[in-house]
Amino acid sequence: MADDDVDVAPVQHALPEERPRWRLVGPGLVVAATGIGAGDLVATLVAGSRFGYTLLWAAVVGVVIKIVLVEGAGRWSLATGRTIFDGWKSLGAWASVYFGVYIVVWGFSYGAAAMSSSALPLAALFPQVDLIWFAIAMGLIGAAIVWLGKYRTFEYVIAVLVGLMFLTIVGSAILTVPNLGEILGGLVPRIPDGSLIYTLSLAGGVGGTITLAAYGYWLKEKGWHTPRWMKVMRIDNAVAYVISGVFVVSMLIVGAELLYSSGVTIADGEGGLVDLADVLADRYGELMAPLFLVGFWASSFSSVLGVWNGVSLMFADFVATARGLSEDDPRRKSGGTYYRAYILWLTFPPMLLLLLDQPIALVVAYGVLGSLFMPFLAITLLILMNSSRVPPQWRNKPLVNVALVLIAGMFVVLGVQQLIEALAPVLGG
Repeated sequence: MADDDVDVAPVQHALPEERPRWRLVGPGLVVAATGIGAGDLVATLVAGSRFGYTLLWAAVVGVVIKIVLVEGAGRWSLATGRTIFDGWKSLGAWASVYFGVYIVVWGFSYGAAAMSSSALPLAALFPQVDLIWFAIAMGLIGAAIVWLGKYRTFEYVIAVLVGLMFLTIVGSAILTVPNLGEILGGLVPRIPDGSLIYTLSLAGGVGGTITLAAYGYWLKEKGWHTPRWMKVMRIDNAVAYVISGVFVVSMLIVGAELLYSSGVTIADGEGGLVDLADVLADRYGELMAPLFLVGFWASSFSSVLGVWNGVSLMFADFVATARGLSEDDPRRKSGGTYYRAYILWLTFPPMLLLLLDQPIALVVAYGVLGSLFMPFLAITLLILMNSSRVPPQWRNKPLVNVALVLIAGMFVVLGVQQLIEALAPVLGG
């Protein structure tokens, strides 16, 4: 669809009573906390254990990348009054078809992964209870918290979880008494031999999920819905991702100081965080193990809540838009029929995957679709935010365009790598 064929939503101006109010917690903290899951903590921990502080700069670049992407999604929402899916729909049927297939397949597989990740630290704390029961409980509790669509309650719970993460993860880094000189040295870009893809993964993968695109929906839920909130949104986004950057750097410090310097190895995957809890207990006392596992759980469960709420909002918008429902139709809103239907999809069908090994076809489909989402987001933001769909004053500046081109290129490389990995089981690799 050409730009001229698309109606540009009028720029809305806040009424006097809508004057922006500065609040400690905003949608930026929600999207950042949701994106930093156990897998991201493992990635940075392993980076520190393998390369010390050498790849610290890549983790910092990753934070900047997320600030650019989330700011673009937020600016689209505030400048046009339209959702990001509405923007994708304007690009043609291909975008709607891709997103529709992606959100269904991704939700089925992610639901099982998220519940298992949240259950792992609880199973380590209470080994007498089987992990599957904790996983089921996490899914049910997450669904119950977001079921009514009360954003204020959801945001409050996220803030508490972030507090737990800060206390345990950042506290663990401080305990190691990091070498400030080596930290500063790690900010100098260097790529160790044979680690290009690993470096790109660290920069692009930390905190990067479909929930980046949910930011505009959370802005609306918060009540930030006009261009008057643009400055508040940008500060909210930047501050939140700086906080997430503190978590990432903290995990890299723990990996560098506890593991790299002493040659300690841990298990691959999220089980490595359980191993790390034991290392912390040996070094700093038995109390450190349960404290760190609580932080591990907070990180995982914040992702459960964020996805159960944010992606359900996106699904409701997708179905309602596809059906041509009006903007005020209750089925497209938070707490509505389609919102709750996706919560159920995230919660109950994936429980079957907790009992069985994931079917290879689902793993392949999930990997293929997942490898395409981040380049899809970067490229579509590049198109949308330079088009007549957006009022001129809110379109991309040249520097933002350069950044998005570089980000899109990086995610294409990462996407090809993930695509190869996803197809390897089928190709006999």
